[in-house]
Amino acid sequence: MSLPPKRPNRKPTAPRSAPATPDAAKGQLHPRNRHQGRYDFPALIKTSPELAAFVIINPYGKESIDFANPAAVKVFNRALLRQFYGIEHWDIPADYLCPPIPGRADYLHYLADLLASGNGGEIPRGAQVRALDIGVGANCIYPLLGNREYGWQFLGSDIAANAIASAKAIVQSNPGLGGAIELRQQADPAHIFQGLLQADERFDLTLCNPPFHASAEEAASGSKRKWRNLGKLDPKRKLPVLNFGGQAAELWCQGGEAAFVARLIKESADVRQQVLWFSSLISKAGNLPAVYAALKKAGALEVRTVEMAQGQKQSRFVAWTFLTPPQQQEWRQQHWK
Repeated sequence: MSLPPKRPNRKPTAPRSAPATPDAAKGQLHPRNRHQGRYDFPALIKTSPELAAFVIINPYGKESIDFANPAAVKVFNRALLRQFYGIEHWDIPADYLCPPIPGRADYLHYLADLLASGNGGEIPRGAQVRALDIGVGANCIYPLLGNREYGWQFLGSDIAANAIASAKAIVQSNPGLGGAIELRQQADPAHIFQGLLQADERFDLTLCNPPFHASAEEAASGSKRKWRNLGKLDPKRKLPVLNFGGQAAELWCQGGEAAFVARLIKESADVRQQVLWFSSLISKAGNLPAVYAALKKAGALEVRTVEMAQGQKQSRFVAWTFLTPPQQQEWRQQHWK
């Protein structure tokens, strides 16, 4: 049975914020996140001996690593992926974004909750669920975590050939991932979905970590501010150029996050029947009013804002759908049963 046609006169529901869980309200990670509490460095070193060379004692007398050192962050991520997710081989080219894994995992766990909210509280798992990671990057982190946590299938897209090549190398070097994660280059940087998706493709989710900044200068300034807030701004020491590394397309674009998400929303309307839930991280709360306005203009029928937190860092994502409740139910019956 095909999905009913769009109902253009139906009014969208007001943006709905998912109530903050007690964990998020207290600055804690999602309850299913594997990275609760302090890291067990002896256990990490046991599985990844190379990490030992990067462990330091922080000002609080606890074991940590120097997060201003890109080499340390890369080895640390490799150890986390190996210990918690069974990813034995992971590497990225120099100067590419090395993501904080706990926060990336939180996005996926809350997306799983989003799917469960319309499925009787049950998270759909396995290859029956397909997700599209917009801007997969050289690290391929969302497909790796999403497949390991929930068994989901992924398509990762990126405009950079080098990023796609790196992500493919990660997938190919870990047995069992080749049939679960597909990588595809978006040949036209001016578009997100157009020219990327095939007409018969369907996705239960799209996720996106958009470029936050409007320029390279703004990105560098943001990094410096982060180091200052972390107490790492030392006048005698040369700071890294960018936080956790990062290529231009990963960190900034013309108009910054607001412009990118506006384009994402506009293009999502063109593939409205191919996706159950679209979503995007929104790093700046001040961008939310414009996001809601763009979603209303695009005709989104349901909008949810999900707050997340990791310590003092607050973040969120906005999810939207163009499908009516009956269409959503029909989707679940067709794809998940």
